[in-house]
Amino acid sequence: MQTILTDFYTLQSSEKEENGRFIANISLNKDHDIFNGHFPGNPVTPGVCMMQIVKELTEEFTGAQLFLKSASNVKFMAIINPFETPDLTLQLDITETEDEVKVKNTTSFGETIALKMSVNYKKLTS
Repeated sequence: MQTILTDFYTLQSSEKEENGRFIANISLNKDHDIFNGHFPGNPVTPGVCMMQIVKELTEEFTGAQLFLKSASNVKFMAIINPFETPDLTLQLDITETEDEVKVKNTTSFGETIALKMSVNYKKLTS
C-alpha cells in the first residue's frame, strides 16, 4: 500500500462485509515525528492525518487512485492520543460509480467514536 504517511500507522487487519462495507483495524505509531510537534507533551493525532488514512484505505480497498473532491459532515468527536489509544477501528461504507467513490466513515477506539465523515473522491486515470 502506497502512503504519504510513512510509518504513521500499520494496517493490522481488514475485512469486507456486505454492501461495500469494509472494517479496518489500524495501529498508530506513537513514536512518529508528527507527535513531537502536535503537540509537545500532549500528543494528538492530527485530523488531516485521519482524513488521509481514510483516503489511503479506500484506495487500497477499491484499487483506484483517488483525489478528494468534497467532504461533508466531518466531525472530530474525541481526541486520539497515540499513547493512550493507538488501536483504531475504521468502518468505511464505500459506494463506487464509474468515476467517483463515496465513503461514509466512522473511526473509533473501544466504544468511543472519534471521527465521522462523508467524503467524495474522484477516480484518477493513469
